[in-house]
Amino acid sequence: MRHRTAGPFADVVASRRAFLRGSIGASVSLVLLGGAACTMSASAATLVPPSRARGSARTSVRDHGARGDGVHDDSAAFQHAIDALPDDGGTVEVPAGTYLIDPTRRTSLRSRMHLQLAPDAQLKAKPNAEQRAYVLMAALVSDVEISGGRILGDRDAHLGSTGEWGHGIALYGASRVTVRDIHVSRCWGDGIGIGGKRPGGKKKLAPVPSQDIVLSGVTCTGNRRQGLTIGHSHDVRVHDCEFSDTAGTLPQCGIDIEPDAPGTAVRAHIENCVVRGNRGSGIQIYKRSSDITVKGCTIEDNRGYGVLAIGTTDGLIVDNLIRGNGLKGIGLRGGSRNYQASRNDLSGNRLRQRKPSDAERRND
Repeated sequence: MRHRTAGPFADVVASRRAFLRGSIGASVSLVLLGGAACTMSASAATLVPPSRARGSARTSVRDHGARGDGVHDDSAAFQHAIDALPDDGGTVEVPAGTYLIDPTRRTSLRSRMHLQLAPDAQLKAKPNAEQRAYVLMAALVSDVEISGGRILGDRDAHLGSTGEWGHGIALYGASRVTVRDIHVSRCWGDGIGIGGKRPGGKKKLAPVPSQDIVLSGVTCTGNRRQGLTIGHSHDVRVHDCEFSDTAGTLPQCGIDIEPDAPGTAVRAHIENCVVRGNRGSGIQIYKRSSDITVKGCTIEDNRGYGVLAIGTTDGLIVDNLIRGNGLKGIGLRGGSRNYQASRNDLSGNRLRQRKPSDAERRND
């Protein structure tokens, strides 16, 4: 295979929805490192995800009434098990089985805990019509670990037609959180959403960002809005994960780094991930984001850009395989600056141009 680096990328447009459709405007340029021919670097070292501080207590959701038969609602049993941990926290075990969870009740994780799912444990979202519903929620808590098993959203049985916030895992204003070795699919919104949270829901208070978040060995596939959203946050690391086959409502990206105003996303590091088959761009980096690294990833067969940055600063795109995407392999737009790209293998991009769908036109 021929190895190529990216040339300058153009096109600034006024509308975010137009960005998503690939509309054309004025130009910005991409800073390139290295020569025209290169080889991919050695495979990235696998991240060892950090454990988080917690007590030694252990309990099982089965001890609190969970049945795991996929029929009975186990939401209350999960919350009882979590709430029963002592002040210094501990581990809640989820044995093999299918546990029906009501996302409208938002199973709330607490500080200093590990939710440990067995490999054959699945949390299945109970169908609902709410615009905002979350299988697992970690809000304004710290030192949390979620590992193992699967989360299956209600996308295929959702009772409503509006909303885009039906997430598998929501981390809002959380700090020191590790999510590892878990499969999240078919959610009405995002597989995983990371963002800020206003204490007490008070609008006068500034939102607390999520901080020190690590995702490792996670698969988010077949979700409706995004595989992963990174909003108001500092220091997010995403290693050895897959984000694939997102489709249903815009932006439909594998990963979307897009903090709501006035929040910011600072220091996000994405490495050794697979981002493929998403209806939007593979990775989108939007305004108010800075110091973003995309390294050693395979980003392929997305219908939009491989990597699209819009109005962001200080980025590094290095050692990635970016191929077969419907638009350009790498696009910098809307005043993005201080971006560097090197040793990326770019091939077969922009060979599948498409017209915007009716839904995309309506959302412009």
